[in-house]
Amino acid sequence: MEKRLTYNIQIERDEDGVYVVSVPALPGCLTQGRTFDEALKMAQDAIFGFVSVLAKRGEDVPVDHSRTSPFTVSIISPRVLA
Repeated sequence: MEKRLTYNIQIERDEDGVYVVSVPALPGCLTQGRTFDEALKMAQDAIFGFVSVLAKRGEDVPVDHSRTSPFTVSIISPRVLA
């Protein structure tokens, strides 16, 4: 059975027009994209990779229950969590 994880993300456009994404529940999980859609895809990839590394290290994977951001990204949890 697949487990879906959903995280709030913050998206800001920098002075060069690049969309920068951070994930408050996963400190240090950052990415960017040239377009808004690319930034969302990159955020999904970054979250999946970040969560995978935490799980492989045996560290707790934070769960984001806050839903305070207008933007969220969902991933299917890595096999190490399933």
